[in-house]
Amino acid sequence: MNTYRSYEDLPKIKLPMEQPIFISDSTIRDGSQMPGIIMNTQLKYKIYQYLNKIGIEKLETFVYHDRDKKAIRMMLDHGYEFPEVTGWARAVPADIDQVLAIDGIEETGILMSVSDSHIIDKMGLSSRKAAEDKYLNALQYAVDHGLKTRAHIEDMTRADNTNFVYPLIEKIMDIDSNCIIRLCDTVGYGVPFSNVDEPFGIPSIVKQLKSNLGVKNIEVHTHDDFGLAVANTLAGYWYGANWSSLTFLGIGERAGNAELEKILLFLTQRVEGFEKYNLESIIEFSKFMEKEIGIKVPRNKSVVGKNIFAHESGIHSSGVLKNPFTYEPYPPEVVGGERVFLIGDSSGLELLRHKVQDTLNDFMDIEIELKKTDPRLKMIQQEIQELYDTEKRISCISDEEIRAYVEKYFVFKPIARQETHHESIYGEFNEERD
Repeated sequence: MNTYRSYEDLPKIKLPMEQPIFISDSTIRDGSQMPGIIMNTQLKYKIYQYLNKIGIEKLETFVYHDRDKKAIRMMLDHGYEFPEVTGWARAVPADIDQVLAIDGIEETGILMSVSDSHIIDKMGLSSRKAAEDKYLNALQYAVDHGLKTRAHIEDMTRADNTNFVYPLIEKIMDIDSNCIIRLCDTVGYGVPFSNVDEPFGIPSIVKQLKSNLGVKNIEVHTHDDFGLAVANTLAGYWYGANWSSLTFLGIGERAGNAELEKILLFLTQRVEGFEKYNLESIIEFSKFMEKEIGIKVPRNKSVVGKNIFAHESGIHSSGVLKNPFTYEPYPPEVVGGERVFLIGDSSGLELLRHKVQDTLNDFMDIEIELKKTDPRLKMIQQEIQELYDTEKRISCISDEEIRAYVEKYFVFKPIARQETHHESIYGEFNEERD
């Protein structure tokens, strides 16, 4: 019989193909295109440093403006092995020349839009054949000038893959067999279900690329318009992709991209073999993005939200106090977080006892263990509940207010009394809520 009472007891998932997998971060490339986001040179450089702390393998960036080039120079001059700084270009030689002009960049992505809407309506090309010629010429130019390549197959989940995209990818592989084929789910139409065929099924596309076309390097780049970006990214890994393209906090155009922090957490905590990533700076990274770039992180956002390790309800708080595993899926320190207990309308006596005891010990510089049967706790609980019952309170009770209650009931009244520790003096109290 299996017993699961600690994090160590739980088994980890194995990727079925057991392929080594990697991450390319696009926070300062795709993420910078988020409306209202402005990233200056120092911000980009700081993001690069956080990615280094985590252990991300690659970072992609624009190379068009002086501010882009200055940030890249700062990154390259720092001398980190990871993340490798890579470029991004449209499928024109002039763009690729700008990448080539930066000493130290050895790889570039090349945008290859493949849906008819993008080819004809956006780019104004006459046909799929014209698009193919344009893309292959640009790829050949990059290879001839010594660059490693990454083909951004844009809008693949709304394209005619069988009749156009897969034949195009075969020709790409003929030019550069090591080219990373980036499967771009540009407006989030992809789904992670294994029995869905093209153009929507991420599993079917990855299997086609890997098994039938022999693509060595497959990267999944997903957008979150339908809320499936993380699921589609994991599906890509599950069916054989070895790269994913992510942004921190999922920033990007419209609904954004698959979140780097979510994929990292899933890999390190749930999948076997990903000790190479260090998530201890994730919370710090998130606070930096909030403060310096102005991104508002919802309180309940997984991994980085302020409520992730905050407990208020009586049942949950009591469980966590006894064994954090009961209601916390992973320890706070994994992502550099801290556990917080809050007193609110659903808090029970055990949580109140814990908060009052900590406050009292800190206030008096002593070590006292309060009993749940101490009548003063009951008095404090009744006062707090009256605030909520009369609807005079719509927020949690602050630590400062708990301190005031401690002063009122434990300081201005004697505290060094036997009754504080022995319930026999007061008799048994009914424990209404845990």
